[in-house]
Amino acid sequence: MADRPGLVAVPAFSGRGDPGAAFFTVDLLGNQAHVLTVIEHATRRIRILGVTLHPTGEWATQQARNLLMDLGEQTHRVKFMIRDRGSNFTAAFDAVLAGASIRTVLCTVRTPRMNAIAERWIGGCRRELLDRTLIWNQAHLRQILRQYETHHNQHRPHRFLHGAAPLKPLPEPIDLEQYCVRRQARVGGLINEYRLVA
Repeated sequence: MADRPGLVAVPAFSGRGDPGAAFFTVDLLGNQAHVLTVIEHATRRIRILGVTLHPTGEWATQQARNLLMDLGEQTHRVKFMIRDRGSNFTAAFDAVLAGASIRTVLCTVRTPRMNAIAERWIGGCRRELLDRTLIWNQAHLRQILRQYETHHNQHRPHRFLHGAAPLKPLPEPIDLEQYCVRRQARVGGLINEYRLVA
């Protein structure tokens, strides 16, 4: 490391909320929308920061400010933000994060595994939702992404979390013979959530 002073040493993510940020595009009828997402590595909590047809550096910087407001008192837990080298991430975006003592770590060229958790979530979102839905406009995209974000954070089990959802820990084991399971469709029937009914 001494012979390569430009490299940043990122320690292992041991329970901290260090996030990865990524843009991805969604085809609308006649347009292409850009979605900015952030996922916390330790908890797998996803935050969809915004959707726009015209991503600019100023827009991305405002989304960084919104993220810091959303994190609130938990900002001190975040030490690093992993992001790609996209032109939408400007020096002002990094400066907003640096003001909260969050160091930006840039993905090196041709290393998709460096921000693999965010990339995997984007792939899952495409397979489970976006590839199965005809999206009319930007408002419709925001609506279904908001529902998917809620589903991901509150109901979807994660192997990394031993079957828990990011915002809900696993309940104590119960005897399922005593209960009835009810299915509730979300996002127009593309996703099903299951709940116990006494």
